[in-house]
Amino acid sequence: MSTRIPTKRYGFFAGSFLITLLLYIDRVCISSAKDSISGDLNLSDIEMGWVLSAFALGYALFQVPGGALGDKYGVRKVMTSIMILWSIFTAFTGAAWNYISMLLARFIFGAGEAGAFPNISRAAYSWVPLKERGIFQGINFSGSRLGAAFALPLVAYLIDAWGWRSIFYFFGAIGILCAALFYFLFRNKPEEHRGISDAEKEFIIKNRQQKEEKVITQLPVSKILGTKNVLLAMMQYIGSNFIFFFMLTWLFPYIKAKYDLNLVTTGFYAMLPLLAGAVGNWVSGYTVDAIYKTGKWKASRQIPAIIGFILVVIGIISSLYMDTALASVLCLSVAIFGADMTLSPSWSFCMDIGKEHSGKVSGMMNMAGNIGAFTTALAFPYLQEWTGSNEPFFYVAAILGVIAIICWIFMDSTKPILDEN
Repeated sequence: MSTRIPTKRYGFFAGSFLITLLLYIDRVCISSAKDSISGDLNLSDIEMGWVLSAFALGYALFQVPGGALGDKYGVRKVMTSIMILWSIFTAFTGAAWNYISMLLARFIFGAGEAGAFPNISRAAYSWVPLKERGIFQGINFSGSRLGAAFALPLVAYLIDAWGWRSIFYFFGAIGILCAALFYFLFRNKPEEHRGISDAEKEFIIKNRQQKEEKVITQLPVSKILGTKNVLLAMMQYIGSNFIFFFMLTWLFPYIKAKYDLNLVTTGFYAMLPLLAGAVGNWVSGYTVDAIYKTGKWKASRQIPAIIGFILVVIGIISSLYMDTALASVLCLSVAIFGADMTLSPSWSFCMDIGKEHSGKVSGMMNMAGNIGAFTTALAFPYLQEWTGSNEPFFYVAAILGVIAIICWIFMDSTKPILDEN
């Protein structure tokens, strides 16, 4: 009779879920507040595009440094610092008095959030058994989608009740509290956590991905960028982030203006794709682990991702032919369900090939993805101004989805970076 293994490690799963929940609540506030901010600060749509892209630029540039710091100094200290920094500049967003101060606040806010997912990925390398990686990533990223989904109508309501500045102060204070809780409750490895039994520690250590006997202490960026696997992972992640960042930034004002909706109603419509994204994460996480358990490691990453990007293309193109807000949003929900099906395999892939350097590798992939997000924030208003239509933006997103499918066909999770010549 087999002995039941304790499951205290699931507390780490829950903690990462709550962190990503907060991460995206803080991030999406500005979408609901867009009209109020642009009205108070007298900003055009092009200027708001730069405000939104300032976050994405800071987020992209500091992915690799944030992940590398976690690899070197430990996730506990680095993640606590990251949470404090992004929370301070969440609050500072509410204190912005003009265009330049808002650009600065959002850039540093993005830089602060940049190391969050790479550090969670690095912690997962130590805490999560290989056969549970998919569901962990699914739970982890679903927190970000649920946070964003419920924040949209909530923030819209709070803007009516408190004004837009107060919501940023409020969520900034919550972030500081969460940072303190994280520092006291988390440990870098299960071996260091007194709340984990010896039996569970032994189970995690035995079943997590093992380090190579010969490990180089440094993994330079040139080595990362010189591997086909990493380059393909970066390219496909641009396609995923390009469409998803639209949902976080321009979807709310887009459907509000196009269908003449009020603030709170728009919030409820805009949350539907994000709820679909949360479900997509759960489905993908389960699928990744189910396929992996059959012994097909490579296919367990490829199949959910390819299916996801096929749904992205179908959903985006279909949305262009819908006449009502609900029909259009439902099509975009299919696209986001698909986009989020690609997350669990993408981040699991980074841990597969990066191993003990997974913080830096996942940071590299996420940096590329957020260059896509940076482009999104500017492409939507500029393409609309140049062409007089929203359709070119959606066609670009669909093309990126097709490119991502091709990338996944050639990606191989069984080949770590250190084994590539």
